[in-house]
Amino acid sequence: MSKVLLLLHSSPPFPFTTAPILHHRATTLLLRASTLSKKPPNLSSSLTLFRKATPSSSFVSPSSSFRCRTLSVHAFDSDDSKTEQEEEKKESFHAKKSDEDYPSGEFDFQEIGAWNRFLVKLKMLIALPWERVRKGSVLTMKLRGQISDQLKSRFSSGLSLPQICENFIKAAHDPRVSGIYLHIDGLNCGWAKVEEIRRHIFNFKKSGKFVVAYLPACREKEYYLASACDDLYLPPSAYFSLYGFTVQAAFLAGVFENTGVQPEVQRIGKYKSAGDQLTRKSMSKENCEMLTAILDNIYGNWLDKVSSTKGKKIEDIKNFINEGVYKVERLREEGLITNLCYDDEVISMLKEKVGVQKDKVLPMVDYRKYSRVRNWTLGLTGGRDLIAIIRASGSISRVRSPLSLSGSGIIGEKLIEKIRQARESNKYKAAIIRIDSPGGDALASDLMWREIRLLAQSKPVIASMSDVAASGGYYMAMAADTIVAENLTLTGSIGVVTGKFSLGKLYEKIGFNKEIISRGKYAELLAAEQRPLRPDEAELFAKSAQNAYEQFRDKAAFSRSMPVDKMEEIAQGRVWTGQDAASRGLADAIGGFSRAVAIAKQKANIPQDRQVTLVELSRPSPTLPEILSGVGSSVVGVERTLKELLQDLAFSKGVQARMDGILFQGLEEASYDNPILNLIRDYLGSL
Repeated sequence: MSKVLLLLHSSPPFPFTTAPILHHRATTLLLRASTLSKKPPNLSSSLTLFRKATPSSSFVSPSSSFRCRTLSVHAFDSDDSKTEQEEEKKESFHAKKSDEDYPSGEFDFQEIGAWNRFLVKLKMLIALPWERVRKGSVLTMKLRGQISDQLKSRFSSGLSLPQICENFIKAAHDPRVSGIYLHIDGLNCGWAKVEEIRRHIFNFKKSGKFVVAYLPACREKEYYLASACDDLYLPPSAYFSLYGFTVQAAFLAGVFENTGVQPEVQRIGKYKSAGDQLTRKSMSKENCEMLTAILDNIYGNWLDKVSSTKGKKIEDIKNFINEGVYKVERLREEGLITNLCYDDEVISMLKEKVGVQKDKVLPMVDYRKYSRVRNWTLGLTGGRDLIAIIRASGSISRVRSPLSLSGSGIIGEKLIEKIRQARESNKYKAAIIRIDSPGGDALASDLMWREIRLLAQSKPVIASMSDVAASGGYYMAMAADTIVAENLTLTGSIGVVTGKFSLGKLYEKIGFNKEIISRGKYAELLAAEQRPLRPDEAELFAKSAQNAYEQFRDKAAFSRSMPVDKMEEIAQGRVWTGQDAASRGLADAIGGFSRAVAIAKQKANIPQDRQVTLVELSRPSPTLPEILSGVGSSVVGVERTLKELLQDLAFSKGVQARMDGILFQGLEEASYDNPILNLIRDYLGSL
């Protein structure tokens, strides 16, 4: 979170230009959610507000068809009715639903009847060979490294969160699967994804089947996930460290001084830490406050969930961490793990669990093969009601670059196609926008915001946020009727940092010179990186940044039916955890994807006990043809990757709205290339 991309260039960086190619993929899941609402829905209309200076054409016109939030005509009144507007703002803001008003989406496992079991057996007999699983098999999943929030094709490597969760659901209902054996090792994902998987472990256990975890390397995140399992084993020589949590921030001002680089930064939002990273040598009070709050939330959540799962007091777990335990045996002595065993010993115990003789091979099915088992073979056929799922994962860019590979970011124009597809089709009763993004191109974010608002006119739209929905990622989410976040989803970051690097001293050191002939008072604003900004240019830069911030903030207030002054208090570039964001009105409910589905059903007037079919509008990527025609040989792959990197460094267009990144204000149709990087890029382009 505290990283910053250092680009020694005057024009806007971050041209992330990779995009997934999307298409329909129907996924049917058995979703039986129990409604735990304690209060009737609040039908009070709410106000949407924005500053008078913001053009009303930027927003969706008021319509009674908006779900959850309707627009009052007073939002468009003149200043003469300002007092009346403010009173309505307060009433609307305080009348919003609370978390308890939404269905929980809790998984309710139900045994299938004898007739359905017979039908399932018949389907299994005619299933394709790769969908066949031996009776009594143990599903094995190795959870390691990065976990994507996107779907993966059979040709893709890596793990996919939706497919992991789907495997848990299928295995719970699959009579051929006796239990699950998890290898958890070196997770490289956020806490929201870990929480989602942890929730599915508990849901799976409702089926009466076992879940066993094996941890060769045990740190806080791996242990947090594994603690939800029935049994937890570590090898006697396991890498083990439960010492607590840290958060770090890097500062580059000293580096710039030594290299002759002068960052000229205008920070709008006192918590927008990217400005600190460029101009300071130590952490600001505001940045420290924000990072401390996030760290406290993570640490508190970890202590609470682990102590509850293991039947310990929070103080006991805290004392164990602070003791600095380095012997893995202590975990067993304190009852934090089941035992110290090697993998083969755990497999021997699993044989006993499923009734397999010691000299026989334990029937196992791995994650990749089981992901190919279709839901219909298990009787999980869904229902007639369709809900569209649109996934938005990665950095945001407006268009796709010719050099970019598919599946590594959010391409605005591609995602808009899917949003329009869901809007124009009457077969979808609701839509869920699944977001896992730190932001990116601000124009693309705004265009997608507009399309999501239009979609919300025709049907309920729920935003389900994964690890991060900040800056441009939150820009998209706030267009939805209802926002669902995990406890530790990084949320918000409504702020702006606009900056430019002056490279004059660096050029002098290396003997490089640059001269510009221009027409227009501000023509050299972004082109002249060889000198500092003039006072009038710095003033324009500051005004541009302030304008960008006010547009972002005011649209957030508009979307969340919140007075602008109230939004100002919680914006300022601050990143909140999901729980804190919900308590401040930036999110509506706490939960995972299943809760988002339950809320979508509620908004679409679909009974909670009725099954629905989730239609994925995003295709798993990359496909085999893309792999064969894409990177090719390793030499070509290296060259292509280097070209993309240099393109990112050399030029970009538009404004960036990125969490903990640098927002550069640029001219939409202008591109001022850094000559040094251009020379290298042109050379590679001639190869």
